[in-house]
Amino acid sequence: MSTPQLPLSLRAPPDQRLDAFLGQPVVRDAVRAAARGESRDWLFLAGPAGSGKSHLLLAACAEAASAGRRAAYLPLPAFAGRLGEALAQQEGFDLVCLDGLDAIAGNAGDEEALFHFHNRARAGGGVVLYAARGNPAALGIALPDLVTRLGQCVRLTLEPLDEAGRRAVLRERAARRGLELDDAVLDYLLRRVDRDLASLTRLLDTLDRASLAAQRRITIPFLRQHL
Repeated sequence: MSTPQLPLSLRAPPDQRLDAFLGQPVVRDAVRAAARGESRDWLFLAGPAGSGKSHLLLAACAEAASAGRRAAYLPLPAFAGRLGEALAQQEGFDLVCLDGLDAIAGNAGDEEALFHFHNRARAGGGVVLYAARGNPAALGIALPDLVTRLGQCVRLTLEPLDEAGRRAVLRERAARRGLELDDAVLDYLLRRVDRDLASLTRLLDTLDRASLAAQRRITIPFLRQHL
């Protein structure tokens, strides 16, 4: 079975680059250093949905690729119950990013597979980045040795963007698409649509296509027509 791994040209669009991660520069810089091989720290990113964990892991893979390093991104919810098979294909990579660790908590086979992969990756000199909604001890992982290994990673806590942060990201991502959104349009979007960044980004793509087809700027009347 194929596993999501580099090349990531179709999996990590320009929005999902480290330079596009706004807020918490200490976190961004730590991820960049790990991705480029400038740090040997293994990182554990903990934060609620919408805090940017997947963004950072995908961006790390893209950053590693730009530095000529082999990298792989694995969304663990897609491999729950068969993680050992997926991890076997990641042997020897310079960087492995494991997203959604919560999904395997309590599955004895997956926990054991991850424990052994963790040990092999350490011995092989690779770097692993983990992401989950909570800290290792709070995930419900039953294998104590795995909790201990995860607890040895450098832990970075992510927080969701506030209103100003979402506004800045939305404006920046619109600019990447050649869209100019004034304050009134941003207010309208943030009040009326799902406020998580993934949903807002998908909406920008839809509006971009619609505005090109109609040859119109994005205004509030335009939004009323298309939302």
